[in-house]
Amino acid sequence: MATLNVPPLPPSPRDDAIQLYAAFKGFGCDTSVVINILAHRDATQRAYIQQEYKAMYSGDLLKRLSSELSGKLETALLLWMHDPAGRDAIILRQSLTLPKNLEAATQLICSRTPSQLHYLRQIYHSKFGVYLEHDIETNTSGDHKKILLAYVTTPRHEGPEVNREMAEKDAKVLYKAGEKRLGTDEKTFVQIFSERSAAHLAAITSYYHSMYGHSLKKAVKKETSGNFALALLTIVQCAENPAKYFAKVFFPWIEFCVISSRNTIILGWRCLHSMITPHLVRNKDDG
Repeated sequence: MATLNVPPLPPSPRDDAIQLYAAFKGFGCDTSVVINILAHRDATQRAYIQQEYKAMYSGDLLKRLSSELSGKLETALLLWMHDPAGRDAIILRQSLTLPKNLEAATQLICSRTPSQLHYLRQIYHSKFGVYLEHDIETNTSGDHKKILLAYVTTPRHEGPEVNREMAEKDAKVLYKAGEKRLGTDEKTFVQIFSERSAAHLAAITSYYHSMYGHSLKKAVKKETSGNFALALLTIVQCAENPAKYFAKVFFPWIEFCVISSRNTIILGWRCLHSMITPHLVRNKDDG
């Protein structure tokens, strides 16, 4: 996978801010200058550029970018300007409210680690003045609401350690709560999927397959539906193989960022890459 190519000795944030200001002047914005600078700076450098821009021109760089750009380029660049948690918060807020895209919100929440969710909740409240739990409570319903609220608020272990005896027991409990009975005990699914670590859930899926001859994912698809099913499937897929999950879900997102501009394709890839990489690293460490 391509990496972010930051110049070994990039211009100072002050010089970058001056060039950006010049690119905004005149009739129309020189987007090639804007992208050539910002697409080749890491998160720390972009933050310093914003500080220098505000100090020199008494203006907000993000607001200026929003006023100068439009369409998919604006969307991609404004997302890129934030750190991963800030980017998640913005995507999540938009997905929950304006307009609702509960599928995207579900995939984002259920693919994050407990530590990522803890920080995301802080950033979300800081940016929007409302708690993430409130927006979930207001904009979702039923078992879908229950799994999202439980998943964002329940502490979970993040290490590779697994109690094999407990994992085997959990697999049996899930079978009894789903396929073995008439009707599904959704409460049990919510409890196990929100309380167990990723490593533990991966062990559950292994036991489930060995005992019942098919995957836990197949059972979830059979016993649940809608966004509740999507939440459970996202959780178990990220537990089993996060790299495979993110490759499947997020690579199509590049199409959202692409217009007929090579620079925009590059920018879209940078943004996409920064969203995926932390999860690929987590998977490598766990392996």
